[in-house]
Amino acid sequence: MYICQGISFIHPAMEHQLQKSLFPAEPLPRPNSEGSLKTRSLHIIDDEVAKEKEKQDLDNRVEQLLLNQIKDGDTNALFQLGQFYFEQGAYEEAAVYFKRSVDTCKDYQAMFQLGIMYYDGLGVKEDHKTGFGYLMKIASSGSKRAKHLIPFARFNVGRAYFEGYGVKQSDSEAEKWWLLAADDGNPRASIKAQTVLGMYYSRECSLDLKKAFFWHSEATGNGSLESQGALGVMYETGQGCQKNTDSAFECLKEGSERGNVYAMGNLVSHYYAKKLYTKAAELAARVSQLDSVEELSKETDCLPAFVAKGIALGCFYYARSLHLGHGVKKDKDLAQKYYSRAFEFDGAIAQRLQDRVTHGEI
Repeated sequence: MYICQGISFIHPAMEHQLQKSLFPAEPLPRPNSEGSLKTRSLHIIDDEVAKEKEKQDLDNRVEQLLLNQIKDGDTNALFQLGQFYFEQGAYEEAAVYFKRSVDTCKDYQAMFQLGIMYYDGLGVKEDHKTGFGYLMKIASSGSKRAKHLIPFARFNVGRAYFEGYGVKQSDSEAEKWWLLAADDGNPRASIKAQTVLGMYYSRECSLDLKKAFFWHSEATGNGSLESQGALGVMYETGQGCQKNTDSAFECLKEGSERGNVYAMGNLVSHYYAKKLYTKAAELAARVSQLDSVEELSKETDCLPAFVAKGIALGCFYYARSLHLGHGVKKDKDLAQKYYSRAFEFDGAIAQRLQDRVTHGEI
């Protein structure tokens, strides 16, 4: 089987293709917790030390309560304590209680977490094969107790096949499991699988832009911020769909407002193409100041590679605006700084834009 690695061509619609580098797992689905966890306390504590002490006291009470419940024979508390430690970042302790939960009552949620932990080496020695085994048990389970976990386990099984960790690499198996996980766009299924399929069908060796457009549309409708930026680019370029700059603008603007840096960079490009130079320069100036790709990726749940592409777009268009005095005071020396910065974040993006400059397109 031929496996394409990296980016083999850089048409703008292909930028948002799936790459072979490790991408995040689908996490354990959590109940909708609108309310107490997201509601601010009615009393205000300005002292950070007091805030930390209050949190530590609460954590200690929760931990002790769960330990007492386990002592009294409550098997459900095994998973709950494991999850408590997991969310605290105490992964070694979490693994102990997840294992006890699986051994004692075959808790599928604990099994799911162990699959992730072994696969990514969290609190246990990294063991892709063991991690894959746990996730496959859930993905192929017929148990009602596993039903709510199955789409997310299937996404992670697809991830393992795609990366070839813990199992022989197979794009076709990855595609199969992601299609099962995505469940034809079901909002209760794995939305991350829907997004990944959009990227998968944007690769040269699995190219099908109509399918890519379908899956990014489904994922966007289900709330995927990553897909919203990709969908905006597809509308803008007419790839996999009828070209529609109004729909492109809506996707890119809303995605930008929600924090998608790739959407921001492409919204700058949209403004510039429409000769809305002041808007282009203002947004490009803001995007060009962004720096921490990994932090932005964690905050937005967008892949780091596409965060970097968004910053590169912002930097290049800001440089071009400075170079020509479009929407901002002309400053060729400062422009050179931002041209260079664009290349630092994504050389392929910067080179493509430089080629467009050479051909008089920008």
